[in-house]
Amino acid sequence: MLVGRIVGTVVATQKEPRLEGLKFFVVKRVDIDGGLSEAFVVAVDAVGAGLGETVLCATGSAARQTPLTEGRPVDAVVMAIIDTWDANGRVVYDKAKEG
Repeated sequence: MLVGRIVGTVVATQKEPRLEGLKFFVVKRVDIDGGLSEAFVVAVDAVGAGLGETVLCATGSAARQTPLTEGRPVDAVVMAIIDTWDANGRVVYDKAKEG
C-alpha cells in the first residue's frame, strides 16, 4: 500500500470493456514527511474520493481485491480516504485541519 494525493484525473473514451464505468485518478505518492514525490500511479477509485484528497492505495494484485475491481485489469486502486496520519511522533496529515 502507499499514501498518495489525488492530483488529477484520466479520461479514456476507448478502453478495455471491463474498465467501463470506472473513474481514474492520477495519484502522486506522498513521502513520510507529507511531501509530494514525482512518482505517481493511475488508480481506479473504489471509495468516492476526490481531487486533492490524501488517500491510501493498493497496487499490484491487491488492487483487484475490492468488489469494484475484482476480475478487472487494474494495477492500482484508491481504497481509503485518509482522515489522519502520524509518523515519527508527529501528525503528518489531518483532514479536518486542511483547507
